[in-house]
Amino acid sequence: MTRLLVGPFNRVEGDLEVTLDVADGRVASAHVNAPMYRGFEQILRGREPHDALVYVPRICGICSVSQSVAAARALAALGDITMPDNGRHVTNVILATENLADHLTHFYLFFMPDFVRLVYAGRPWHEEAVRRYTPSTGERVRAAIAARQRWFTLLGTLAGKWPHTQSIDPGGSTRAVDAAEKVRLLARVREFRRFLETHSYGAPLEAVVALDSEAAFDDWVARDPLGSDLRFFATVARDAALATLGAGPGRYLSYGAYPQPDGRAALGAGVWHAGTLSPVDAAAIREDATHAWLSDAGGPQHPGSGITLPEPDKPGAYTWNKAPRLAGEVVETGAIARQLASAHPLIVDLVSRHGGTVYTRVVARLLELARVVTLMEDWLRALRPGEPFCTPGPLPDAGIAAGLSEAARGSLGHWISVRDGRIANYQIVAPTTWNFSPRDAEGRPGALEAALEGAPVRDGETTPVAVQHIVRSFDPCMVCTVH
Repeated sequence: MTRLLVGPFNRVEGDLEVTLDVADGRVASAHVNAPMYRGFEQILRGREPHDALVYVPRICGICSVSQSVAAARALAALGDITMPDNGRHVTNVILATENLADHLTHFYLFFMPDFVRLVYAGRPWHEEAVRRYTPSTGERVRAAIAARQRWFTLLGTLAGKWPHTQSIDPGGSTRAVDAAEKVRLLARVREFRRFLETHSYGAPLEAVVALDSEAAFDDWVARDPLGSDLRFFATVARDAALATLGAGPGRYLSYGAYPQPDGRAALGAGVWHAGTLSPVDAAAIREDATHAWLSDAGGPQHPGSGITLPEPDKPGAYTWNKAPRLAGEVVETGAIARQLASAHPLIVDLVSRHGGTVYTRVVARLLELARVVTLMEDWLRALRPGEPFCTPGPLPDAGIAAGLSEAARGSLGHWISVRDGRIANYQIVAPTTWNFSPRDAEGRPGALEAALEGAPVRDGETTPVAVQHIVRSFDPCMVCTVH
């Protein structure tokens, strides 16, 4: 048995280390460490409830809108505030802008550059991968960076700035949109659509969304195997056997993304397992701190009553991350969960055949890009300039509430407790908290820890490329994890 410490990882958000026990050229077990503590829960205690809207975006520079939306939903639930349709549509557009930028960044800047590595030299696609995805200089990398920069100008109009956007409110959006701005916003979304249709898909977004099975997808890829970036990835994935790499726990959690005026979520909510979708029971969430450098007094706790108290010298601990479980089960969250919960036939078919793997996670993320751009066009067209965008409302001096949302990387929850007009407790469970959790009191590994088991390690590798692929397929955001 050989032990490898892999980390810190490049091309991930925040600090991450993975300890691997390797036997017979395979990972026998893995322990995932989030080595940084930040303490936002302590910072928020004693503040006025609305102050959360200022503090929580600072948890992360690339997920700031996601944190704002979850906090605003918690405050809206606390004050029983209902936002107008305009506010709901604009909030969805703001959140989708950040989420899709994260998907774009993940694919072009974080994930695909691994295929430029010399370990793949000699593969029939390697030379083209070098041309497209070499960091900083690759043709598609440069195009994606330019598209991302233009894309974020949406938030200049809608929210004044990004990151740490401040226009999101429990009652909607504090920045109204006039008729001329609506036209300019639609034009910017259509510009992003052109980038995706030209480079990412080589096809209209609607044609990509319409792919309804693995057979249809393979047929589509075979027409031009090294053409668009999605086709290129599918070809590489087949050659590198990514569909057999990094199998997840088989249970997928989505709180539901982009709520609509009729109460439904544009991308569905639920827990998907073995072809069955069940409702989410948020009351069944428990955070286990057995192997975290945090107090585990009282055993696993629901976030509504949980505590986050550092114990840096705690025996048996190896991370600052807690281990959230849903009804005692390990779950995976992310774009793949949202596509399963909303029953997209391509992802349902791929996961039914291969499970949640490196391949299916990346396809789900790229499919979501196509789906949500078309939704954004609908939300912008539905805006009614001159009508309210925000319904302000008072907050009670006491109460407990939760705000559940979907960030790019998956299910995000904020739980707030208020006493005497001040925050008495604030707990956050981020997507990477779910996916990169340590072992729980029963010794069960988290989603990534289990996914790494069985990964191949080549002779002489100190940072195994298969491990890199698996880790990046989850697209970790470690600063949100340790908030």
